[in-house]
Amino acid sequence: MNGPIKHILVYLDGTEESLTAAQYAICLSKATGALLSAMYIVNTRALNDLVKSHIFIESEQDEYQRDLQEDARKYLRLMEKMAQEKSVAVSVYEESGAVQGVIRDFIRNNDVDLLVSGKVSNIRSRRDELNNDTERVIRNVSCSVLVVKDEERVWEMFDQMA
Repeated sequence: MNGPIKHILVYLDGTEESLTAAQYAICLSKATGALLSAMYIVNTRALNDLVKSHIFIESEQDEYQRDLQEDARKYLRLMEKMAQEKSVAVSVYEESGAVQGVIRDFIRNNDVDLLVSGKVSNIRSRRDELNNDTERVIRNVSCSVLVVKDEERVWEMFDQMA
C-alpha cells in the first residue's frame, strides 16, 4: 500500500454497471494492494419522496424498504464472493439515507482516495439528470473518481485474474 491509491470505495446500486465497477475495483485493489470497501445504500430520501408524492402509502414504503434492504444484502454478499474468489479482502457496508451524503461522509471519515463507480445510465430527460444519484455523487465527492465503462474488457480482465 505504498502507491498513490490506499483505499478504494466501490458504490453498488444493484445495476449491472455497478457490478462491473465492483469487478474493476477488485482487480485494482489486488494490483495496488489498496484497502477495498463496498457500499450499498438504501435510499430513504427517495422512499420519503415517493410517500410525499402519494405514489406509496406508508405501509408500502416499509415493505419496499425491506425489499431494498434484502437487495443490499444480496449485492454485498455477491461482492464478498467475487472478492474472495480473487483472494482480495473487502469490507462491506449496508447504509441508508441520502446516497450523496452517506458516500461523502464515508469518504471523509475513512480516508478513501478513490471512488469506483459504474457508468451513469443514459439520461432521457432533465428530470432523470436531476434525480440520478450516481451522477450527483461523481460530481460532488472530494476524492478522485474512476468511472468504469468497458464492460466486456473488465469481465475479461476479472476472469483472467488469478
